[in-house]
Amino acid sequence: MSPPCYDLVVVGGGINGVGIARDAAGRGLSVLLVERDDLAAHTSSASTKLIHGGLRYLEYGEFGLVRKALQERELLLEAAPHIIWPLRFVMPHDAGQRPAWMIRAGLFLYDHLARRDRLPGSAGVDLRSHPAGAVLKSGLRRGFIYSDAWVQDARLVVLNAMDAHLCGARIATRTALVAARRGPETWSLDLRSAAGRSETVHARALVNAAGPWVGSLLGDVLGLRAAHTVRLVKGSHIVVPRLFDHAFAYIFQNPDRRVLFAIPFEEFFTLIGTTDVEEAGDPAAAAITPPEVDYLCGMASRYFDQPVMAADVLWSFAGVRPLLDDSAQSAASVTRDYTLDLDCGGAPVLSVFGGKLTTYRKLAEEAVEQVLPLLGRTAEAWTAGATLPGGDIADGDFGAFLAQVHRRHAWLPAHIAFRLARNYGTRIDHILDGVHHLAGLGEPVLPGLYAAEARYLVHEEFARTAEDILWRRTKLGLVAPPGADMHLQAWLDGAGLTRA
Repeated sequence: MSPPCYDLVVVGGGINGVGIARDAAGRGLSVLLVERDDLAAHTSSASTKLIHGGLRYLEYGEFGLVRKALQERELLLEAAPHIIWPLRFVMPHDAGQRPAWMIRAGLFLYDHLARRDRLPGSAGVDLRSHPAGAVLKSGLRRGFIYSDAWVQDARLVVLNAMDAHLCGARIATRTALVAARRGPETWSLDLRSAAGRSETVHARALVNAAGPWVGSLLGDVLGLRAAHTVRLVKGSHIVVPRLFDHAFAYIFQNPDRRVLFAIPFEEFFTLIGTTDVEEAGDPAAAAITPPEVDYLCGMASRYFDQPVMAADVLWSFAGVRPLLDDSAQSAASVTRDYTLDLDCGGAPVLSVFGGKLTTYRKLAEEAVEQVLPLLGRTAEAWTAGATLPGGDIADGDFGAFLAQVHRRHAWLPAHIAFRLARNYGTRIDHILDGVHHLAGLGEPVLPGLYAAEARYLVHEEFARTAEDILWRRTKLGLVAPPGADMHLQAWLDGAGLTRA
């Protein structure tokens, strides 16, 4: 039997890879996506979890990037209202920072660079009377407020992979590309699974969306010279017990001219980040360092009345961003834009350099537009008006949808109903349909996690391990008891789900 031949093989299960696989499969291409680890195992689950234009990029003259990102922000709010929602940011101001007129001008530009239908504009704010001012140092009296959006980043990746699969793509996680041979019209690709199974496939075109490994994949596996380089910049975050009870987030301006976010996180916590540190080691092993913890705590403590201490940190994470190297002097000022490099010296390969979470859909659309003519195909772009799985909520009104979930499943504890609605949107029915009481969800594997949800995550969302479930498909790891990871893994193994 001859090896299968795909129109397109995408290497990399981060946000750009799954976005390209989804777009291509939706246009009728036969697609295989391979990822050597789990979906969103690295950079794409280690972001600040914002869908935003990037207010600070205006200072570096990145007007085109900011406009593109603001346009995408509107589309993504409509595509996935269960995992993406509006968030108002409060920016305290004092005399030692950028002048107030400059900030007002920047916010005016931010409000008007792209059409804004779903979010309110910016305004000045009196911190002495605004709810967000109560937890700040008393000397901070004035500030500004503007809008962006929050996203469950790892779930955004998973939903794109799910949609690609629903459009016919094959999603092969824990599968590495170990060797490649380029012919004039097709690639011959050797794959190896984590379990040691080998497979050879053919591809008429190849996409290298390996993120921090884009260059090493080109050189070490494909045997090609990279036309661009990426600058690896580590961003680290800390999570502490909730610092405030209101729904606003903060953006703080620091003396080093960087900004710091403090964001409501998973109901009981506050997320603080990020750093920008050049990374020379293995991106897969990226971890926060004690000096980064001290930096984040120190910068947050400049603003909050209650100091943030290293001892308060409950969880931390770090990810390496593969930024397009534009020779900028500092890591913070490196462009967040992207370049798509197409090599047609034989069977084509398209490599993705740079990019950011917010612009992934546009990047994917542009990538597929470049590949289609090489395959002799034409197909209209489609993702700009399409919802992601679970996102087909009437009028994008999550509040009304949640109220409906409560009415239909009154037996379900309110906190579980909220979490399931947020995670799965309308696909909550895949877990709850035909269930009329809590026992119908199966055994409680962990507090708040029942067998029905765990099975759904394996069968529908490509989860295989306890880590996949606790930290990427959900954030239950934040509230799980000690030993929960080992208990969940034993349950998955015993149920035969890790072999799915």
